[in-house]
Amino acid sequence: MLRIGLALLALILVFSKAYAANSIPLIPPPKLEASSYLLIDAQTSKVLVEHNAQEKNAPASLTKIMTGYVIEEELRRGRLDLDEEVPISVNAWRTGGSKMFIREGTRVRVSDLLMGVIIQSGNDASVALAEHVAGSEDQFADLMNQQAELLGLEDTQFRNATGLPDEEHYSTAKDLAILTQALILNHPEQYELYSQRSYTFNNIEQPNRNRLLWRDRSVDGVKTGFTNAAGYCLVASAERNGMRLISVVLGTQSDEARMRESQKLLSYGFRNFETKTLYRPGDTLQEQPIFYGTAESLPLGVAEDVVLTFPKGYYQDIEATISVPAYFEAPVRKGDELGSIELQLGEEVIFKGSVVAQVDVEESSMFSQFGDYIYLMFDRPSTNE
Repeated sequence: MLRIGLALLALILVFSKAYAANSIPLIPPPKLEASSYLLIDAQTSKVLVEHNAQEKNAPASLTKIMTGYVIEEELRRGRLDLDEEVPISVNAWRTGGSKMFIREGTRVRVSDLLMGVIIQSGNDASVALAEHVAGSEDQFADLMNQQAELLGLEDTQFRNATGLPDEEHYSTAKDLAILTQALILNHPEQYELYSQRSYTFNNIEQPNRNRLLWRDRSVDGVKTGFTNAAGYCLVASAERNGMRLISVVLGTQSDEARMRESQKLLSYGFRNFETKTLYRPGDTLQEQPIFYGTAESLPLGVAEDVVLTFPKGYYQDIEATISVPAYFEAPVRKGDELGSIELQLGEEVIFKGSVVAQVDVEESSMFSQFGDYIYLMFDRPSTNE
């Protein structure tokens, strides 16, 4: 068997139980003082640690991750502009909880309100944007739920743009991780705002409530939340040496606890796992004979960049088995699926994927094809696996 590293980059998130390859000794994951939590690799979606990750919880101001995501989608589609001025209603001005301190009867740019939502966690800013985009906060919540369905959030339901308490407003650690991953991958420019430590509006400067931004330089987001029903919550993301992790911690007892427990998850992930791009479409896995064509061999590879998250120090133990026919017959087109590859670490199969042709091979002349026919009659290659 060939010892090579190979895993397709996941475009649709697939969650499973935390990593535990058979016969691979791992340091036990931390047990957190939180009602539910989850740690994933942002690039591969690999679940590294999880506890009650699909339990429905009040998300509090973590809701505003979706509020900002919907606004960014409106901007991307040209239905909204950052310089557009939003009229501030009495309803938005009166919204309780954390505030940006906008004033009723004024007009505020979308860019300022977005900063108020992301950095200052302003409920008033969230309602103002919701009303401007959808006409009312209820209708904006419908947009949030539509987006949740598109992203595959199976256990999430929004009733408002703020996260203020509502029994029918809930999410899970798993869904919040999916949403955050989509934000980072689909809207990197907006995600940069989450790392800003403070924002001043109306001569009032407010700090970002995510105090991990000060404690850990690798942390560049994402969002805090708190209500009596939700407890203290934090979605955090950090990048070290090209590896990005997303942690979700729900239902802790204090601001200090949500930071401490999130730091435990991130430290565990970076200490014990690594993520590598091991193969790209231009890399040849092997070559197989091809007959009746203009070439004698056919290079085989993968269709997309391949990325794998695995326990640190076990790269050399990843084994790949490539299964393809003993030979091929022309014509063959670049990208044709011609076989499979299976990756194993310890006793666990950690990836299955397709092997594809890397080039076109056209049919050769009749004379050449006759020669191949005679050869195959007397010396047919055996199956390669």
